[in-house]
Amino acid sequence: MSAQDTIKQTVTSHPFVLYMKGSPQFPMCGFSATATQLLKMCGADELFTVDVLKDPDIREGIKQYANWPTIPQLYVNGEFVGGCDIMREMYQSGELQKLIAEAKK
Repeated sequence: MSAQDTIKQTVTSHPFVLYMKGSPQFPMCGFSATATQLLKMCGADELFTVDVLKDPDIREGIKQYANWPTIPQLYVNGEFVGGCDIMREMYQSGELQKLIAEAKK
């Protein structure tokens, strides 16, 4: 299975998927730490995370998958939402909370 197939399978199998550096307990960069904190505050309890540092193919593949150059990347119900800055803006406007609440239904 290619990295693209693996990524597609992962993002479509879980309501919330965050590709990040490290884990929610031990994030390996500030952006990943912020992203997991925002999701926690929005109640994304079923968050599935993928540590891109463990797999170079996934680390490169995820950038191509969404055509987005940076990590972390958030997917909700298979749809690419954005990176840390977009998540922060969405949280401040209340959009992220709404998106998470809708996806949990």
